[in-house]
Amino acid sequence: MGGVRVERHIGFERLHNFRDLGGYRTVDGRTVAWRKVYRADSLGKLRGADWERFLGLGVRTVVDLRYPWEIEAKGRVPEAQRFRYANCSIEHRPYDQAEIDPALDPWRYLADRFAEVTEDGHSEIREAIEIIAGDEGPVVFHCTSGKDRTGLIAAFVLTLLGVSAEQVGEDFALTELATERLTADWRAAHPGRELKWPGYGRAPAAVMELVFADLTARYGSVRCYLGQRVGITDAVTARLRDRLLVA
Repeated sequence: MGGVRVERHIGFERLHNFRDLGGYRTVDGRTVAWRKVYRADSLGKLRGADWERFLGLGVRTVVDLRYPWEIEAKGRVPEAQRFRYANCSIEHRPYDQAEIDPALDPWRYLADRFAEVTEDGHSEIREAIEIIAGDEGPVVFHCTSGKDRTGLIAAFVLTLLGVSAEQVGEDFALTELATERLTADWRAAHPGRELKWPGYGRAPAAVMELVFADLTARYGSVRCYLGQRVGITDAVTARLRDRLLVA
């Protein structure tokens, strides 16, 4: 970027986990372009100065990965008609992270939930990736906390772009910087409830390492999973790379 500092974390008052996916190097020496694709927590929280800052990013497309009932309860991006808006609910088996048994291995538990998403939600995963690949303007995809569902789509997009698994894990783990604020929001929204699971809001790279190992064991590689199960074609991958990679 010619020495110009580019933010990965974009600061908002009400959003805690809004990040640019740009800047990662691919195995063939190219770079993911800045200001083309973003990952976020719920855009239904945008208000006031946050809304103005969001509009300043020039986002044209919003991919909402939440359940329809979550959108009904918490709201979608304001003035959704301004954008190309798509609801791609990739998770099909709801669970309450606050109620997870504290005795369970937290990272294996999360990886098992990811495994369910990769099998149940393959059609919605394909739709989300095709939208990201096909839109010419900046795009943002998000769920509630910008952690698990968002983290999975980010991992798949970066993998298709040729970013190493190590960097994919590092990107996933950046949510750890938002964990304290995500947890505080949960406590504020649920006064009197006990947060039983100590792993709430956590996103260590170890989780994505388990997810990738599981997919490799089942399909041979993450790329094979995306081709065989999800149905990402070579043409979609080429469009994604043409749109999001720079020399």
